[in-house]
Amino acid sequence: MEGEPTLRLRIFDLNCWAIRYLSKRRQERIGLIGDALRRDSFDLVLLQEVWSEQDYSELAVKLAGCYPFSHYFRSGIIGSGLCVFSRFPILDTLLYQYSLNGYPYMLQHGDWFCGKSVGVGLEVTAPLLSLSVQLHAEYCREKDAYLPHRLVQAWELAQFIRHTSKAADVVLLGGDLNMHPEDVGIRLLRGWTGLQDAFAEAACFEGCKNGCTLVPDNCFTEQSELQPFPLGIRIDYILYKAISSFTVKCEELKTTTGPAPGTDIPFSDHEAVMATLHIQRQGQPGGATLGTAELADVVTEARTEVGVGLRAAQRQRYSSGRMAVLALLLLLLQAAAALGTLAGLGAEQPFPKLSFCLLAFLALGVLVLATGLHLFHTMEVKMLHGTEDQMRMALRALQEHP
Repeated sequence: MEGEPTLRLRIFDLNCWAIRYLSKRRQERIGLIGDALRRDSFDLVLLQEVWSEQDYSELAVKLAGCYPFSHYFRSGIIGSGLCVFSRFPILDTLLYQYSLNGYPYMLQHGDWFCGKSVGVGLEVTAPLLSLSVQLHAEYCREKDAYLPHRLVQAWELAQFIRHTSKAADVVLLGGDLNMHPEDVGIRLLRGWTGLQDAFAEAACFEGCKNGCTLVPDNCFTEQSELQPFPLGIRIDYILYKAISSFTVKCEELKTTTGPAPGTDIPFSDHEAVMATLHIQRQGQPGGATLGTAELADVVTEARTEVGVGLRAAQRQRYSSGRMAVLALLLLLLQAAAALGTLAGLGAEQPFPKLSFCLLAFLALGVLVLATGLHLFHTMEVKMLHGTEDQMRMALRALQEHP
């Protein structure tokens, strides 16, 4: 930035929906994404749901000429799916994995196995702190069992930004946040960090109506997800703010609007988001934050939802603990009966041996499963309780030091 009064920064953000063996026409779409990025040169590319490292490697080879710097963030069992490509040198990287990320027994959703995270790259521009993010999916808006986990993730992300952005002049966040613009998690994230929404601040917008990134016209979109929202929903964002003596303005925001150029398929089930930002050195940092009272209301609302999740987790911990105790008692009774038979203290074995063994194996399986669930929900209770305590301290700080 030295010697440059204004830096024009072009950003591309996309949830690629590249799940190996499951996503439709994955390899073809990855190739189309690479071709588009090579053809339309951006400064920074933030991608989510690139679950296969082979896909990332193919993209890295294809884009090496125009994006010489890149990084793939690894976490969880199947990976975070996050990667970044940059025209500028990446000085440092960091991955933070959220403390809560769904349930391991919800195999059909799979969020727990990928280890949802925030990937951070500190770049030489400005310096620019860029974050590629994905939060837990919603799945069912009417009965959103994952809302407390997503709020914990939003809170941890906000705290992470507050504590890691001090060395940067500009913070840029892009990703699939799986929340609508007016949801409490988005209001909490933006209010606590001061991040601005590129869609709301853009001087010029071109793309899907209301900036939606899940739209009914996309052939890969699950139409059932959009039943209450016939025009689509906006869950992919580019957020930004200036930290020190810089201002950031969004000159233009675009979304893709259907099939990739020259093809019959879109890049993904999500539309891509593209922003053009102007970063300029000035006397005071730009951006606006919520007022104290409004921010306190948002934190209170989020804390209430986390409290609901905490009570649900406590009930699940109690149920799984009780199941483990009952399975253990059954095993002990079977062991006592078997020992009594072997010692000749009782009558002949009342059950056939095969049935007796099957019952023992069943009780042992229930014991192991229930114990695992009890330990998991114990951890969940601790994390939700810890987040609730942090929010309580934040509210007290807002009241004492508005």
